[in-house]
Amino acid sequence: MERAHNILELIRQEPGKFRLIDLSKRLDLNKSSMFVLLHTLEELGWVSKDSNDAYSLGHVLGVLGHAFVGQFDLEARFREEAGKSRDMLGETLQLAKLEGDQVLYLAKVEAPSRVKLVSEPGMRFPAHATALGKALLAWQPREGLEDVLGERLEELTPNTVKSRAVLIAQLEAIRSSGFATEEQESVMGFCCVAAPILDSGGAAVAAVSASIPLHKWEESAERAKEEIVSLAERLSTALHPVD
Repeated sequence: MERAHNILELIRQEPGKFRLIDLSKRLDLNKSSMFVLLHTLEELGWVSKDSNDAYSLGHVLGVLGHAFVGQFDLEARFREEAGKSRDMLGETLQLAKLEGDQVLYLAKVEAPSRVKLVSEPGMRFPAHATALGKALLAWQPREGLEDVLGERLEELTPNTVKSRAVLIAQLEAIRSSGFATEEQESVMGFCCVAAPILDSGGAAVAAVSASIPLHKWEESAERAKEEIVSLAERLSTALHPVD
């Protein structure tokens, strides 16, 4: 990995200048080893070769760089838009993304309350036990779900879904409805509604949720569902604005 990093750093500094022999000399690496490394990087789309056999950075690095910057733009846009939804609902809203079988919390807009949620930006929770996680899992390819979920579903509360078959059925319903809910599956005393943020290709890159105390759930659930779906749609549009 260090060798690949050094190659990319040289190409970044002077794109379109170095050929295989140049990189081999600059990095003191024999030509056969350099050939293998460059071939792999080219196959991955990390570098590209022009008609003079000189190398530049590849399109995949551009995509990754755009995604890196975009995640911070999304967090900023979330705080702006979620503030309006928080004021409308009077509840705390969160933004998260999927990492394996976990949700990683990215940002939080809190409503004034004596009761605070245990989840904070930077924390991870099992995806199957949260509305955020279910909203994200529902947009994952079906064939890869079993690998993502593993053999056993961790039980956080007595209400946490324990069966993978039941969870898969829930995810299909979530995909149809456009939102996910959970009632005291991650934390007792709280219910949540979440919806996915979709990129231009229809992939779920993140999700937003509203957390509602159990005693307010029955009266607030429908309005929360509508607002969270609307918030997710506004954030999705921000990722691929319509001309």
